[in-house]
Amino acid sequence: MDASVKPKKKWKLKMPGAFTILFFLTVISVFLTWFVPAGSYSKLSYSHDHLQVTAPSGDKTVYPATQQTLDKLNVKIDVDQFKSGAISKPVSVPGTYERLAQHPASLYSVFTSMVNGTMEAVDIMIFIFVLGGLIGVVKVSGSFESGLSALTKKTKGKEFILVFMVSVLLALGGTLCGIEEEAVAFYPILAPVFIAMGYDSIVTVGAIFLASSIGTTFSVINPFSVVIASNAAGTQFTEGMLGRIIGLIIAVICLLFYLHWYAQKVQDDPTFSYTYEDKAQFDKMWAMDSSEEQDQTFTLKKKIILILFAAAFPIMIWGVMAKQWAFPQMAAAFLIIAVTIMFLTCFGKKDGLGEYKTTTAFAEGAASLVGVSLIIGLARGINMILNEGYISDTILYASSKLVAHMSGPIFIIVMMLIFFVLGFIVPSSSGLAVLAMPILAPLADTVHIPRYIVVTAYQFGQYAMLFLAPTGLVMATLQMLDMKYSHWVRFVWPVVVFVLVFGGALLIAEVLLA
Repeated sequence: MDASVKPKKKWKLKMPGAFTILFFLTVISVFLTWFVPAGSYSKLSYSHDHLQVTAPSGDKTVYPATQQTLDKLNVKIDVDQFKSGAISKPVSVPGTYERLAQHPASLYSVFTSMVNGTMEAVDIMIFIFVLGGLIGVVKVSGSFESGLSALTKKTKGKEFILVFMVSVLLALGGTLCGIEEEAVAFYPILAPVFIAMGYDSIVTVGAIFLASSIGTTFSVINPFSVVIASNAAGTQFTEGMLGRIIGLIIAVICLLFYLHWYAQKVQDDPTFSYTYEDKAQFDKMWAMDSSEEQDQTFTLKKKIILILFAAAFPIMIWGVMAKQWAFPQMAAAFLIIAVTIMFLTCFGKKDGLGEYKTTTAFAEGAASLVGVSLIIGLARGINMILNEGYISDTILYASSKLVAHMSGPIFIIVMMLIFFVLGFIVPSSSGLAVLAMPILAPLADTVHIPRYIVVTAYQFGQYAMLFLAPTGLVMATLQMLDMKYSHWVRFVWPVVVFVLVFGGALLIAEVLLA
């Protein structure tokens, strides 16, 4: 062969980035509003000691907030669930679906939805900005590098113990209080640690996002999924708890084996990593400076800074579980810690950095997470288009017709797959619960199975989708770690299959034993 003739490069399909994927999904959502029939159920809400039903036409009717009213509306929910605030979002009223005039979105709404979705996500965006600022200040203090140097020496040869501990703790957080969006706070502290241990971005996301999501998938008492879904279904969240606990234990064990297999492969051969082509960029973003010029002395001040930084996370978990904190409260708590660390970093005879460098570090840290924040807003914009086009209820109505009069085992498997699809359209666990449960849960009565099994099917189906759905938290997570969606899918698809197959087997067992 003539050496001067260069071989032709093989054409390789390149997966677009997060912003591009969400842009195309936004365009597709707009087109769907033109072709999918529009329709809506009447929506029931509680306000000022009365119940209000808003018909698809927009007409509103006020009823007394009594159990008799709910029985008359065929809504099998305890009225105290509305009065206590356990159910705060509008609930679909069974048997009220109506076709509506088409509500096609314009191409201009592709862009307005991006703006409106971002505005709707401002609470979590502020939390992420404060988190970024906190990380920036801790980084500039040199505390990360010194602490990491000490940690890697102590964990030499036992690196997976940390992955194990993080995964178990976040799985518990997921099953107890639904920690998922809040888990973004753990990436900046754990990514540098995992890099130092020889792991890649997949291990980081697996130990944080995937572990917390597995916990939520097999949730035992998560108030934002199983509890609110049980309330909306007219059953108790304690029903079926034993099956969910058994499922949780088995699922977490399987996840830990999968993470250990992958982590060990990457440690033994870095080129095995599914994200190896992006390793340099990932390390540049998150690896700590280990150069000789960087002072690695683990001083008392640096220890105090790391203790304050680490304290932010148990405080956040306590606030969510005990005080029902939302993102504004979490952001305020993180900001208090950030300001305290800024004072410690700013002053000092030998290692004080001064006001300008410290505040600049906070601003640059916040700026580094702008892309992550925008991704969350763009994903919410897609949901807004589908809701304003009245597509979601149409799909829900068609689903209810599909499963009617099926045998028990087939019914529950199809139900799980319906929730799998609905999880893409409505990625909010509480949102899907109040939308779908009043409609789909009563169908269990027609095939003589307990309603709590439909709640379990909702958990398995929706969360299997949320491991993949660009409309959920996945894209923000991948954007934060600069990971390609195709690389993530390559790693997570066995977990999705496991949830659907293992979850399906558990559902069939519950139906047969009921």
